[in-house]
Amino acid sequence: MADAQALTPNAAQETEAKRRHDPDVRGFASDNYAGTHPEILAALAVANGGHQSAYGADAYTEHLQDVIRSHFGRRAEAFPVFNGTGANVVALQALTDRWGAVICADSAHIHVDECGAPERVGGLKLLTVPTEDGKLTPELIDREAFGWDDEHRAMPQVVSIAQNTELGTLYTAEEIRVLCEHAHERGMRVHLDGARIANAAAALDVPMRAFTNAAGVDILSLGGTKNGMLFGEAVVVLEPDAVRHMKHLRKLSMQLASKMRFISVQWEALLSGDLWLRNARHSNAMARRLAEGVASVDGVELLHPVQANAVFARLPHDVSERLQKRYRFYFWDEAAGDVRWMCSFDTTEQDVDGFLAALREEMNR
Repeated sequence: MADAQALTPNAAQETEAKRRHDPDVRGFASDNYAGTHPEILAALAVANGGHQSAYGADAYTEHLQDVIRSHFGRRAEAFPVFNGTGANVVALQALTDRWGAVICADSAHIHVDECGAPERVGGLKLLTVPTEDGKLTPELIDREAFGWDDEHRAMPQVVSIAQNTELGTLYTAEEIRVLCEHAHERGMRVHLDGARIANAAAALDVPMRAFTNAAGVDILSLGGTKNGMLFGEAVVVLEPDAVRHMKHLRKLSMQLASKMRFISVQWEALLSGDLWLRNARHSNAMARRLAEGVASVDGVELLHPVQANAVFARLPHDVSERLQKRYRFYFWDEAAGDVRWMCSFDTTEQDVDGFLAALREEMNR
Protein backbone atom coordinates (compact mmCIF):
# COMPACT_ATOMS: atom_id res chain seq x y z
CA MET A 1 0.00 0.00 0.00
CA ALA A 2 1.39 3.42 -0.89
CA ASP A 3 2.68 5.52 1.96
CA ALA A 4 0.00 8.16 2.62
CA GLN A 5 2.73 10.65 3.46
CA ALA A 6 4.10 10.34 -0.08
CA LEU A 7 0.78 11.55 -1.45
CA THR A 8 0.93 14.84 0.44
CA PRO A 9 2.49 17.76 -1.48
CA ASN A 10 5.58 19.04 0.27
CA ALA A 11 6.32 22.68 0.94
CA ALA A 12 8.51 23.02 -2.15
CA GLN A 13 5.73 21.73 -4.41
CA GLU A 14 3.21 24.09 -2.82
CA THR A 15 5.58 27.04 -3.30
CA GLU A 16 6.16 26.10 -6.93
CA ALA A 17 2.41 25.88 -7.54
CA LYS A 18 1.97 29.32 -6.01
CA ARG A 19 4.50 30.72 -8.47
CA ARG A 20 2.48 29.32 -11.38
CA HIS A 21 -0.83 30.65 -10.08
CA ASP A 22 -1.35 33.80 -8.08
CA PRO A 23 -4.68 33.32 -6.24
CA ASP A 24 -4.93 37.06 -5.65
CA VAL A 25 -5.43 37.75 -9.37
CA ARG A 26 -9.08 38.57 -10.02
CA GLY A 27 -11.02 39.35 -13.16
CA PHE A 28 -14.36 39.66 -14.91
CA ALA A 29 -13.65 37.63 -18.05
CA SER A 30 -15.83 34.61 -17.32
CA ASP A 31 -17.45 32.70 -14.49
CA ASN A 32 -15.37 29.79 -15.83
CA TYR A 33 -12.29 31.56 -14.48
CA ALA A 34 -13.42 31.05 -10.88
CA GLY A 35 -12.21 28.14 -8.81
CA THR A 36 -14.28 25.41 -7.17
CA HIS A 37 -16.55 26.06 -4.22
CA PRO A 38 -15.10 24.61 -0.98
CA GLU A 39 -18.26 22.60 -0.29
CA ILE A 40 -17.87 20.86 -3.64
CA LEU A 41 -14.19 20.17 -3.04
CA ALA A 42 -15.16 18.61 0.29
CA ALA A 43 -17.76 16.42 -1.43
CA LEU A 44 -15.16 15.24 -3.95
CA ALA A 45 -12.87 14.22 -1.10
CA VAL A 46 -15.66 12.16 0.49
CA ALA A 47 -16.39 10.39 -2.81
CA ASN A 48 -12.71 9.59 -3.32
CA GLY A 49 -12.38 6.73 -0.84
CA GLY A 50 -12.52 3.09 -1.87
CA HIS A 51 -13.84 1.58 -5.08
CA GLN A 52 -17.13 2.28 -6.84
CA SER A 53 -18.54 0.84 -10.05
CA ALA A 54 -17.64 2.69 -13.23
CA TYR A 55 -19.65 4.36 -15.99
CA GLY A 56 -22.47 5.58 -13.76
CA ALA A 57 -23.25 2.37 -11.87
CA ASP A 58 -22.13 4.00 -8.62
CA ALA A 59 -23.98 5.09 -5.50
CA TYR A 60 -23.53 8.79 -6.19
CA THR A 61 -24.98 8.71 -9.71
CA GLU A 62 -27.86 6.58 -8.48
CA HIS A 63 -28.68 9.09 -5.73
CA LEU A 64 -28.29 11.98 -8.16
CA GLN A 65 -31.47 10.84 -9.92
CA ASP A 66 -33.49 11.53 -6.75
CA VAL A 67 -31.85 14.94 -6.40
CA ILE A 68 -32.63 15.83 -10.01
CA ARG A 69 -36.26 14.70 -9.66
CA SER A 70 -36.68 16.91 -6.60
CA HIS A 71 -35.96 19.87 -8.90
CA PHE A 72 -37.41 18.75 -12.24
CA GLY A 73 -40.18 16.27 -11.50
CA ARG A 74 -40.52 12.50 -11.16
CA ARG A 75 -40.03 11.79 -14.89
CA ALA A 76 -36.67 13.55 -15.10
CA GLU A 77 -33.47 11.59 -15.64
CA ALA A 78 -29.94 12.99 -15.50
CA PHE A 79 -27.04 11.92 -17.70
CA PRO A 80 -23.80 13.48 -16.40
CA VAL A 81 -21.35 14.59 -19.09
CA PHE A 82 -17.98 16.30 -19.20
CA ASN A 83 -18.80 19.78 -20.54
CA GLY A 84 -21.41 22.16 -21.87
CA THR A 85 -20.76 21.68 -25.56
CA GLY A 86 -21.00 17.94 -25.06
CA ALA A 87 -24.29 18.38 -23.19
CA ASN A 88 -25.74 20.49 -26.00
CA VAL A 89 -24.62 18.17 -28.79
CA VAL A 90 -25.91 15.05 -27.01
CA ALA A 91 -29.22 16.73 -26.12
CA LEU A 92 -29.85 18.01 -29.64
CA GLN A 93 -29.00 14.66 -31.22
CA ALA A 94 -31.46 12.99 -28.86
CA LEU A 95 -34.30 15.05 -30.34
CA THR A 96 -33.46 14.89 -34.04
CA ASP A 97 -33.25 12.60 -37.03
CA ARG A 98 -30.21 12.68 -39.32
CA TRP A 99 -32.02 15.15 -41.56
CA GLY A 100 -33.12 17.32 -38.65
CA ALA A 101 -32.50 21.02 -38.05
CA VAL A 102 -32.47 23.21 -34.96
CA ILE A 103 -33.91 26.72 -34.80
CA CYS A 104 -31.93 29.03 -32.53
CA ALA A 105 -31.00 32.68 -32.03
CA ASP A 106 -28.06 33.89 -34.09
CA SER A 107 -26.30 34.74 -30.82
CA ALA A 108 -26.81 31.24 -29.37
CA HIS A 109 -23.83 29.49 -27.86
CA ILE A 110 -24.45 26.43 -30.05
CA HIS A 111 -24.02 28.66 -33.12
CA VAL A 112 -21.30 31.11 -32.07
CA ASP A 113 -19.10 29.39 -29.49
CA GLU A 114 -19.01 25.64 -30.08
CA CYS A 115 -16.61 25.42 -33.03
CA GLY A 116 -19.27 23.90 -35.27
CA ALA A 117 -19.72 20.89 -32.95
CA PRO A 118 -23.51 20.64 -33.43
CA GLU A 119 -22.94 20.55 -37.20
CA ARG A 120 -19.76 18.48 -37.44
CA VAL A 121 -20.20 16.14 -34.46
CA GLY A 122 -23.97 16.11 -34.23
CA GLY A 123 -24.61 16.33 -37.96
CA LEU A 124 -27.24 19.01 -37.39
CA LYS A 125 -28.29 22.01 -39.45
CA LEU A 126 -28.68 25.17 -37.37
CA LEU A 127 -31.35 27.58 -38.61
CA THR A 128 -30.41 30.88 -36.98
CA VAL A 129 -32.71 33.84 -36.40
CA PRO A 130 -31.50 37.39 -35.65
CA THR A 131 -32.73 38.83 -32.35
CA GLU A 132 -32.21 42.11 -30.54
CA ASP A 133 -31.93 40.63 -27.07
CA GLY A 134 -30.96 37.00 -27.63
CA LYS A 135 -34.53 35.78 -27.07
CA LEU A 136 -36.72 33.91 -29.51
CA THR A 137 -40.44 34.57 -29.89
CA PRO A 138 -43.11 32.52 -31.70
CA GLU A 139 -42.93 35.01 -34.56
CA LEU A 140 -39.16 34.64 -34.83
CA ILE A 141 -39.41 30.85 -34.70
CA ASP A 142 -41.86 30.91 -37.60
CA ARG A 143 -39.24 32.54 -39.84
CA GLU A 144 -37.62 29.10 -40.06
CA ALA A 145 -40.43 26.75 -39.00
CA PHE A 146 -41.58 25.51 -42.38
CA GLY A 147 -40.84 22.97 -45.09
CA TRP A 148 -41.27 19.76 -43.10
CA ASP A 149 -42.31 17.83 -46.21
CA ASP A 150 -39.69 19.39 -48.47
CA GLU A 151 -36.95 16.83 -49.05
CA HIS A 152 -34.66 19.63 -50.27
CA ARG A 153 -34.64 21.38 -46.89
CA ALA A 154 -33.34 20.29 -43.51
CA MET A 155 -36.37 19.53 -41.36
CA PRO A 156 -36.97 21.85 -38.37
CA GLN A 157 -37.36 19.47 -35.44
CA VAL A 158 -36.05 21.39 -32.43
CA VAL A 159 -36.20 24.89 -31.01
CA SER A 160 -33.17 25.63 -28.82
CA ILE A 161 -33.22 28.50 -26.34
CA ALA A 162 -30.79 29.57 -23.63
CA GLN A 163 -31.59 30.66 -20.09
CA ASN A 164 -29.80 33.00 -19.50
CA THR A 165 -29.25 34.06 -23.10
CA GLU A 166 -25.79 34.83 -24.40
CA LEU A 167 -26.64 38.52 -23.96
CA GLY A 168 -27.44 38.06 -20.28
CA THR A 169 -31.18 38.47 -20.74
CA LEU A 170 -33.89 36.24 -19.27
CA TYR A 171 -37.05 34.57 -20.43
CA THR A 172 -39.95 34.59 -18.00
CA ALA A 173 -41.55 31.24 -17.25
CA GLU A 174 -44.61 32.35 -19.21
CA GLU A 175 -42.52 33.29 -22.26
CA ILE A 176 -40.97 29.83 -22.29
CA ARG A 177 -44.37 28.19 -21.85
CA VAL A 178 -45.69 30.07 -24.88
CA LEU A 179 -42.62 29.10 -26.93
CA CYS A 180 -42.98 25.44 -25.98
CA GLU A 181 -46.67 25.37 -26.87
CA HIS A 182 -45.91 27.03 -30.19
CA ALA A 183 -43.12 24.57 -31.00
CA HIS A 184 -45.11 21.52 -29.93
CA GLU A 185 -48.09 22.59 -32.02
CA ARG A 186 -45.76 22.46 -35.02
CA GLY A 187 -44.38 19.05 -34.13
CA MET A 188 -41.06 20.35 -32.79
CA ARG A 189 -39.34 19.71 -29.46
CA VAL A 190 -37.67 22.26 -27.19
CA HIS A 191 -34.12 22.19 -25.83
CA LEU A 192 -32.96 24.61 -23.15
CA ASP A 193 -29.27 25.44 -22.81
CA GLY A 194 -29.05 26.03 -19.07
CA ALA A 195 -25.35 26.82 -18.70
CA ARG A 196 -26.37 29.56 -16.24
CA ILE A 197 -29.79 28.24 -15.26
CA ALA A 198 -29.18 28.86 -11.55
CA ASN A 199 -28.62 32.56 -12.20
CA ALA A 200 -31.93 32.70 -14.06
CA ALA A 201 -33.84 30.99 -11.27
CA ALA A 202 -32.25 33.26 -8.68
CA ALA A 203 -33.04 36.39 -10.69
CA LEU A 204 -36.63 35.36 -11.39
CA ASP A 205 -37.06 34.06 -7.82
CA VAL A 206 -38.69 30.85 -9.02
CA PRO A 207 -37.62 27.19 -8.90
CA MET A 208 -35.83 25.86 -11.97
CA ARG A 209 -38.81 23.64 -12.75
CA ALA A 210 -40.99 26.73 -13.31
CA PHE A 211 -39.37 27.48 -16.67
CA THR A 212 -38.25 23.97 -17.65
CA ASN A 213 -40.45 20.88 -17.21
CA ALA A 214 -43.45 22.87 -15.93
CA ALA A 215 -43.23 25.13 -18.99
CA GLY A 216 -42.95 22.28 -21.48
CA VAL A 217 -39.19 22.02 -22.14
CA ASP A 218 -38.33 18.52 -23.38
CA ILE A 219 -34.60 18.32 -22.62
CA LEU A 220 -32.17 20.44 -20.65
CA SER A 221 -28.44 21.04 -20.72
CA LEU A 222 -27.84 21.60 -17.01
CA GLY A 223 -24.83 23.76 -16.23
CA GLY A 224 -22.86 23.62 -12.98
CA THR A 225 -19.26 24.54 -13.83
CA LYS A 226 -20.11 28.24 -14.05
CA ASN A 227 -21.78 28.01 -10.63
CA GLY A 228 -19.02 26.51 -8.52
CA MET A 229 -18.37 22.99 -9.80
CA LEU A 230 -14.89 21.78 -10.73
CA PHE A 231 -15.96 20.08 -13.97
CA GLY A 232 -18.95 18.31 -15.47
CA GLU A 233 -22.43 19.20 -16.66
CA ALA A 234 -25.52 17.06 -17.29
CA VAL A 235 -28.18 16.36 -19.86
CA VAL A 236 -31.54 16.14 -18.10
CA VAL A 237 -34.30 14.40 -20.02
CA LEU A 238 -37.56 16.04 -18.95
CA GLU A 239 -39.89 14.34 -21.44
CA PRO A 240 -38.82 10.69 -21.83
CA ASP A 241 -41.14 10.17 -24.81
CA ALA A 242 -39.15 12.76 -26.78
CA VAL A 243 -35.78 11.00 -26.76
CA ARG A 244 -34.26 7.71 -27.81
CA HIS A 245 -31.11 5.84 -26.80
CA MET A 246 -29.62 8.50 -24.53
CA LYS A 247 -27.05 6.12 -23.06
CA HIS A 248 -25.80 5.19 -26.49
CA LEU A 249 -25.70 8.80 -27.67
CA ARG A 250 -23.65 9.86 -24.65
CA LYS A 251 -21.08 7.13 -25.27
CA LEU A 252 -21.00 7.74 -29.03
CA SER A 253 -20.39 11.44 -28.34
CA MET A 254 -17.40 10.67 -26.06
CA GLN A 255 -19.19 12.10 -23.02
CA LEU A 256 -19.39 8.96 -20.85
CA ALA A 257 -17.18 9.36 -17.78
CA SER A 258 -15.67 6.16 -16.42
CA LYS A 259 -15.33 7.62 -12.91
CA MET A 260 -18.73 9.26 -13.07
CA ARG A 261 -19.09 9.45 -9.30
CA PHE A 262 -16.82 12.51 -9.34
CA ILE A 263 -19.25 14.40 -11.56
CA SER A 264 -22.35 13.13 -9.78
CA VAL A 265 -21.16 13.96 -6.27
CA GLN A 266 -20.56 17.55 -7.34
CA TRP A 267 -24.15 17.79 -8.54
CA GLU A 268 -25.29 16.27 -5.27
CA ALA A 269 -23.38 18.89 -3.29
CA LEU A 270 -24.64 21.71 -5.48
CA LEU A 271 -28.31 20.73 -5.71
CA SER A 272 -29.17 18.76 -2.56
CA GLY A 273 -29.30 21.93 -0.50
CA ASP A 274 -29.26 25.58 -1.48
CA LEU A 275 -25.64 25.95 -2.57
CA TRP A 276 -26.68 26.37 -6.22
CA LEU A 277 -29.01 29.22 -5.25
CA ARG A 278 -26.60 30.91 -2.84
CA ASN A 279 -23.87 30.97 -5.45
CA ALA A 280 -26.18 32.30 -8.17
CA ARG A 281 -27.74 34.98 -5.98
CA HIS A 282 -24.30 36.20 -5.01
CA SER A 283 -22.94 36.43 -8.56
CA ASN A 284 -26.14 38.19 -9.67
CA ALA A 285 -25.82 40.67 -6.81
CA MET A 286 -22.23 41.44 -7.74
CA ALA A 287 -23.29 42.09 -11.36
CA ARG A 288 -25.97 44.51 -10.14
CA ARG A 289 -23.39 46.28 -7.99
CA LEU A 290 -21.06 46.51 -10.98
CA ALA A 291 -23.80 47.81 -13.29
CA GLU A 292 -24.92 50.44 -10.79
CA GLY A 293 -21.36 51.69 -10.51
CA VAL A 294 -20.79 51.67 -14.26
CA ALA A 295 -23.99 53.67 -14.83
CA SER A 296 -22.41 56.63 -13.04
CA VAL A 297 -19.26 56.66 -15.20
CA ASP A 298 -19.49 59.22 -18.00
CA GLY A 299 -18.69 57.79 -21.42
CA VAL A 300 -19.62 54.20 -20.59
CA GLU A 301 -22.89 52.80 -21.98
CA LEU A 302 -24.68 49.75 -20.64
CA LEU A 303 -25.92 47.74 -23.63
CA HIS A 304 -28.42 45.25 -22.21
CA PRO A 305 -30.54 44.96 -19.08
CA VAL A 306 -28.45 43.41 -16.31
CA GLN A 307 -30.74 40.56 -15.31
CA ALA A 308 -28.28 37.93 -14.08
CA ASN A 309 -24.48 37.86 -13.67
CA ALA A 310 -23.40 39.50 -16.96
CA VAL A 311 -22.76 43.16 -17.71
CA PHE A 312 -22.39 44.30 -21.32
CA ALA A 313 -20.99 47.77 -21.93
CA ARG A 314 -19.55 50.02 -24.62
CA LEU A 315 -16.56 52.27 -23.95
CA PRO A 316 -13.55 53.64 -25.84
CA HIS A 317 -11.36 50.90 -27.26
CA ASP A 318 -8.13 52.32 -25.84
CA VAL A 319 -9.65 52.49 -22.36
CA SER A 320 -10.61 48.81 -22.55
CA GLU A 321 -7.11 47.85 -23.66
CA ARG A 322 -5.54 49.68 -20.72
CA LEU A 323 -8.10 48.26 -18.31
CA GLN A 324 -7.42 44.73 -19.54
CA LYS A 325 -3.86 45.06 -18.28
CA ARG A 326 -5.31 45.44 -14.78
CA TYR A 327 -8.32 43.12 -14.93
CA ARG A 328 -9.11 40.26 -17.27
CA PHE A 329 -12.20 40.56 -19.46
CA TYR A 330 -13.16 40.02 -23.09
CA PHE A 331 -14.27 42.19 -25.94
CA TRP A 332 -17.71 41.12 -27.13
CA ASP A 333 -17.58 43.18 -30.34
CA GLU A 334 -14.13 44.72 -30.60
CA ALA A 335 -14.97 46.85 -33.64
CA ALA A 336 -17.84 48.50 -31.78
CA GLY A 337 -15.98 48.73 -28.47
CA ASP A 338 -18.41 46.36 -26.74
CA VAL A 339 -17.17 44.35 -23.77
CA ARG A 340 -18.60 41.73 -21.42
CA TRP A 341 -17.95 41.62 -17.68
CA MET A 342 -18.94 38.47 -15.80
CA CYS A 343 -19.34 38.01 -12.06
CA SER A 344 -18.81 34.68 -10.30
CA PHE A 345 -19.79 32.95 -7.08
CA ASP A 346 -16.51 34.15 -5.54
CA THR A 347 -16.58 37.75 -6.81
CA THR A 348 -16.37 40.10 -3.83
CA GLU A 349 -17.59 43.63 -3.26
CA GLN A 350 -13.94 44.63 -3.06
CA ASP A 351 -13.34 43.10 -6.50
CA VAL A 352 -16.20 45.13 -7.97
CA ASP A 353 -15.25 48.36 -6.25
CA GLY A 354 -11.60 47.98 -7.25
CA PHE A 355 -12.61 47.41 -10.86
CA LEU A 356 -14.89 50.46 -10.85
CA ALA A 357 -12.08 52.60 -9.44
CA ALA A 358 -9.75 51.38 -12.18
CA LEU A 359 -12.41 52.04 -14.81
CA ARG A 360 -12.88 55.62 -13.62
CA GLU A 361 -9.12 56.18 -13.59
CA GLU A 362 -8.71 54.94 -17.15
CA MET A 363 -11.69 56.92 -18.41
CA ASN A 364 -10.22 60.10 -16.92
CA ARG A 365 -6.73 59.72 -18.41
